[in-house]
Amino acid sequence: MQVFISELEIQERVSALGRRISDQYTGSPLTILGVLTGSIVLLADVIRATSIPLRVALIQASSYGGARTESGELTINSALVPDLNGRDVVILDDIFDTGNTMVGLYEAVESFQPASIRSAVLLWKTNRTIVDLKPDYFCFQIPDEFVVGYGLDYNDEFRNLPFIGVPDEEELRAAVDQDVST
Repeated sequence: MQVFISELEIQERVSALGRRISDQYTGSPLTILGVLTGSIVLLADVIRATSIPLRVALIQASSYGGARTESGELTINSALVPDLNGRDVVILDDIFDTGNTMVGLYEAVESFQPASIRSAVLLWKTNRTIVDLKPDYFCFQIPDEFVVGYGLDYNDEFRNLPFIGVPDEEELRAAVDQDVST
């Protein structure tokens, strides 16, 4: 697999993101809301890189699923979201592609009446964005490449990679074949 963004580069940018969030929200009641499942690795690293008290919560959003590489209909499950009333919220996701997922997440989170909502993502595909919303924080701007690793998956494979990689066709087929054989 071609390494697109190295483990070291990710660590440096995620640490900087944690410091920036700490600086921005010192003295504020902050909740970092991780988007399942892709943000789990990022969420763990960002909260360890912060230096302020905060709460962690999870929300589920999906527009991909399985072996698809193009987004489909967005589904959001906010059953795991705690009370956010009056709290500052940073929605943390793995990737900002078209932006439709983040727009849907903003709408869902607004119903909890937070003091503010901002977004933070690991990757931003700037040339794929079709909404007016832009991420408030991002670690990397990337071209329109299909990438996996560091929480991003293909057919629930590759999330464990410590880097961002570009899989080839053979690796993608193997991920689908493995799913079919189990």
